[in-house]
Amino acid sequence: MCYRACGFATGVNGHGAESTVDKRVRANGWRGAVVAAAMSVVVAAIAAPIAAAAPADFYTPPADLTESAPGDLIRTEPSELALRVPGTDGAFPADGRRIMYRSTDANGAANAVTGTYLEPQRPWEGPGPRPLVSLAVGTHGQGDQCAPSKLLNQLLTYEGPIGLMTEYEVLGINALLLQGIAVVVTDYDGLGTPGMHTYVNRAAEAHAVLDAARAAKNLPGTSITAAGPVGFWGYSQGGGAAAAAAELAADYAPELQVKGTYAGAPPADLAATLAQIDGSFLTGAIGYAINGLAQAYPEFRPLIAAELNDKGKAMLAATRDYCVVETGARFAFQKTSEYTRSGESLSVVLDRLPLAKELLERQRIGRGTPSGPVLIQSGNHDDVVPFGQAEQLAGAWCGRGATVQFTENPLPSVLPGSVINHGAPLVLGLPEALTYMVDRFHDRPAPSTCSS
Repeated sequence: MCYRACGFATGVNGHGAESTVDKRVRANGWRGAVVAAAMSVVVAAIAAPIAAAAPADFYTPPADLTESAPGDLIRTEPSELALRVPGTDGAFPADGRRIMYRSTDANGAANAVTGTYLEPQRPWEGPGPRPLVSLAVGTHGQGDQCAPSKLLNQLLTYEGPIGLMTEYEVLGINALLLQGIAVVVTDYDGLGTPGMHTYVNRAAEAHAVLDAARAAKNLPGTSITAAGPVGFWGYSQGGGAAAAAAELAADYAPELQVKGTYAGAPPADLAATLAQIDGSFLTGAIGYAINGLAQAYPEFRPLIAAELNDKGKAMLAATRDYCVVETGARFAFQKTSEYTRSGESLSVVLDRLPLAKELLERQRIGRGTPSGPVLIQSGNHDDVVPFGQAEQLAGAWCGRGATVQFTENPLPSVLPGSVINHGAPLVLGLPEALTYMVDRFHDRPAPSTCSS
């Protein structure tokens, strides 16, 4: 791969010397980190080949998980990251390990989840031991090929004719690594491993994020410690997963030393989010949500099947195998009223089914108290995850005594339904998110908008 061999100035060169960009990171803090991360993404997008997925056998869990505890490692192997440059003592910005670990599904049963641990080459220059961020990715899709632990190896994947996917979270991942912060990235329940990904399921995602942190701390040969500080990070689907992890941490993983959480555009009210994306570029993501509910709660399956017409059933069958780019390309701007026997939207259908309403309500975030302070970001004109429900989440947590910084992104409305107003704040909010997380690991006082 030319990216690894051609000496692009994104960090440590082949002789172990510090590059221009790396010096800029030291001089300019988060600005340098974001610049370096962005450059690495652009270079790799140009240079990285379209590669095959990781071997399937790694993703097949053992038949019996009853003797293991949440966060126990099941297996590990080296992960050859697409975004790295070899150095004298490792690879810049990080060395990767693919992991499979024991977690807990939506119903409290043991499950196996995969992910990737990233050991930074840069030192941690803050107080105490090197911190760890458990990072939850935004919507990737429901096909196993969409798992972050696979995409991190290849950056681009292609399954014709329009099945193109990229690991777009590398910008945030690299920004953290360039600060000397270790990162573990979960694949979530059922993404990569057998079974269907239980998309936006509050409990399953929270457990996957929390147990990824535990698994990273159980991984031998790293520079993090068992009692070292932890943060949660995510945007969109990942923002909901990070927020849910913050809420469940005290009960599910009380040993974790949680310093703070970044939750960008968290879908705290799933019913409101499903209504908003209907008819947008991401209409097909509703298929992920319905499939996920049917996977986690079998009693829901006959109810929704009775409400769907042939087109609706075909949409659910297709989306379970797609990544988000292909899902958007195939189902963009369709209305879910085209998928139902009654001609009602799926939001209306779900609202009149008592079980469906109850299951959606189970996914609501904001009924618990987060461990540690939280930064919530939301765009005023977000056309995927409604601004109002993120604002309500901040208010609910403030009311429970949490320390919450709620930041609005005032980007004007641009082509509503195109997801521009959802995607752009992911990048625009990165500097604040990075500064916020670094400050938490430095034990600086957390800002709050709760009294404003």
